[in-house]
Amino acid sequence: MSDDFFAPPPFDPAAALATLKRQLRDLKLAERAGAFELAGQPVARAEAGDGVLRLAMARRPARSPDWDASEARDHAQLRRFVDELRRRIGRWNEGRDD
Repeated sequence: MSDDFFAPPPFDPAAALATLKRQLRDLKLAERAGAFELAGQPVARAEAGDGVLRLAMARRPARSPDWDASEARDHAQLRRFVDELRRRIGRWNEGRDD
């Protein structure tokens, strides 16, 4: 018997990017020019590469934000990125009255 019976499926950056886009739309982010925006301010970027998903998250919303770059090579790293972005969006929205 094979030892990798319970191995996760291989990471496909293109499919992971499609999943990420759906998750970011669920967070009410709009996609424009390769970036995902919150109230017109870019807060996330994602790009599929060879075997990896290149990600960037803004430290705070701004027209030209400072970016925290990272890479996702598996689905767990992608979930951590989305969870951290969700926390930041919640923190940014705390004092807003929309």
